[in-house]
Amino acid sequence: MDNKTHEGKTLLVVGAGGFIGGFIAAEGLRRGMDVTVAVRESTSRRYLTDPRLRILTLDYADAGAMKEAVGDFISADGNPRRWDYIIYNLGATKAVNYLDFKRVNYEYLRSFTEVLRELRIYPERFLYMSSLSALGPGDEQTYAPLTSDMKPHPDTRYGQSKIMAEQFLEHFSGLNWIIFRPTGVYGPHEKDYLMMIQSIDRHFDFSVGMKRQLLTFIYVDDLVSAMFDALASGVMHRKYIISEPKAYTQSEFRQIVSDELGSKWVIPVKMPLWMVYIASWVAEKVGKLRMKPSTLNTDKYIIMKQRNWNADISDAVRDFGFNPRVDLREGIHRTVEAYLADKKRSKNPKK
Repeated sequence: MDNKTHEGKTLLVVGAGGFIGGFIAAEGLRRGMDVTVAVRESTSRRYLTDPRLRILTLDYADAGAMKEAVGDFISADGNPRRWDYIIYNLGATKAVNYLDFKRVNYEYLRSFTEVLRELRIYPERFLYMSSLSALGPGDEQTYAPLTSDMKPHPDTRYGQSKIMAEQFLEHFSGLNWIIFRPTGVYGPHEKDYLMMIQSIDRHFDFSVGMKRQLLTFIYVDDLVSAMFDALASGVMHRKYIISEPKAYTQSEFRQIVSDELGSKWVIPVKMPLWMVYIASWVAEKVGKLRMKPSTLNTDKYIIMKQRNWNADISDAVRDFGFNPRVDLREGIHRTVEAYLADKKRSKNPKK
């Protein structure tokens, strides 16, 4: 879609401090938009260094303070009185307990949208970043693709909190929402897939379960481009799965990463589900004792054991011309390139 469509538009990125948020903010600037990024006081600004960005500091846990901060921001000279577009990218993918998922993924969204209503600053479009996990497991006999109109039945605490947020938006009067349900998002700076790349770099590839698994991916640039195309298209009150149109096996992923690392030899290690569950349970308990969420936990175990992540993106193709340009091989090439550069810098910090 023509980037000039966005010139002069105002954009607020909520939850801008993370991996995806930095790419959203940068793309908004590239498209000639006036971009505000909403972050917590404690949020890293590592990927938000462009001086053209406006910074809005919010305390999502305090609705009153958030309303005051937003009100002061939009009343200040030179700041937009409202935003044309809001991309709500705030969310927790791991938590110490279910209440944390509910608090961050649902209650923070509810509080923020209530602030928009009370201040009467609804945007033209409000894009909410949900997850493919909100749909729950797909058919593991036929491997039929997950579709945007299937009835959600999430089996993880994370997915359940995302569905709560989606259902809230559906019944929130006056807000022109769009919901994205992306599959696994990867690219430079992303951490979960980086762990897999690092493992393969050390000659080991760990996979879960013995039954065939179909995996889907979306490179971060393609996801972000889809956001802006959807916002400019005029669609609203629709939910879209965002994924590369092809599914891959674990062995295909492993081979691509190995090739990009220089055709390293790799030992595939298939871990039985019972072993992964025990490891996940122990890691979760340790995390609770330390009061820090663990990357490996029983919720993540349910996601890892899911065999069918195949996805149907035809709705997005039809409605706003979604066309992922970066396939897994090219995306892994870019990701590994950034990984190797960071690895080289860490070995030679003075250079």
